[in-house]
Amino acid sequence: MTPRLVPLVALVVSCSSSSSGTHAENPDGATAASTHDAGSSSSKDAAVRDTSVAIPPTTYGNPKGTCPVPAAALAEDVSSPTTVVGTGTAPSCTADAVVAAVAAGGVVTFDCGDAPITIVVPEIQIMNDGGKTADGSVTIDGGGKVTLSGNNQNRILYQNTCDQTLHYTTPHCQDQPAPHLVLQNIAFTAGMANGTADVLGGGAMFIGGGTFKMFNVSVTSSTQPNLEQDYAGGAVYTFNQATQPVTIVGSTFASNSGCNGGALGSIGTSYTILNSVFSSNKTLGNGENPAQAGTPGGGLGGAIYNDGDSYTLSLCGTDMENNTAADLGSGSIFQVVDNLMGFLTISDSTFKGNSNVGSVQSASHPSIYVQAEDVPGNAGVTITNTTFQ
Repeated sequence: MTPRLVPLVALVVSCSSSSSGTHAENPDGATAASTHDAGSSSSKDAAVRDTSVAIPPTTYGNPKGTCPVPAAALAEDVSSPTTVVGTGTAPSCTADAVVAAVAAGGVVTFDCGDAPITIVVPEIQIMNDGGKTADGSVTIDGGGKVTLSGNNQNRILYQNTCDQTLHYTTPHCQDQPAPHLVLQNIAFTAGMANGTADVLGGGAMFIGGGTFKMFNVSVTSSTQPNLEQDYAGGAVYTFNQATQPVTIVGSTFASNSGCNGGALGSIGTSYTILNSVFSSNKTLGNGENPAQAGTPGGGLGGAIYNDGDSYTLSLCGTDMENNTAADLGSGSIFQVVDNLMGFLTISDSTFKGNSNVGSVQSASHPSIYVQAEDVPGNAGVTITNTTFQ
């Protein structure tokens, strides 16, 4: 059954980026709750405050990002690949070879010559048991030279633990740790997929169940084009990511579009996003969720659309630039935690040129709409050392 939002109340979080006087406001200007002071610490933002790991270099993402990366979010070791796609030339790196390598699971690398290469692929399916691997792991490493393209005709990656055609492993498919999908040092472009009642979006990728992380990844010019209030994720849609947060490090999402969530869409997914860039992503729908009369619905979260119960969103060292949404002043981020058991943490980031239109806007922190943890003194939001322009 597709979860749906409760009717939205008139609440938008607007938090000062200075270390004092920080507060959240509802649209009429009355103080709703104060957020954490910039000098405070809590378990909520521990993921972006772990200073034990150095900042690794990445090709994509925010080159000015200075947020340390937890060890679990770093790139995987690919020195002993399960499968190498290609034999040293561009013609040897075929779509069929990519599909077969990913289906086999384990570590997939590429040997396509010295020059960057774009490979047009059909929808690539991730096996729930990881193919040949005993632990269900699938790591795809492009070596910084490979771009996979859907050619504006199809989704590029599809993972769904509840799809019985993908080596179905358990009736508890909505809450299982495998497969473990890792994407690193690779680009995706021109993905296109309609949302459906069962697969709610993901123009470039649908990631249902298992675990998922991205390190040094670019996703561009991908779309989920059809309009319905629950559809989302022009670049990536995640669902049933229940066992651990999705981590995104040093990655770029640019010029993607969806009914909601131009770049990311999800239900019940916690994200930790570090040193990344979201640029010129946009919503295609309008009319909110539930859809207003005479509208298709949607139009929420130009870059990121999150819905569901008991989840968190943490951003550090991340730039949000020129993202647009039709409704609720959510040009960059829309986050509604239906049971109010979740929060939003933003630090050391920049918001610039994102839209702030619709029936609700934030004067001091445009482009963010949040309903989150309802705790006295903290409306589930912490914003520190962050600028809004």
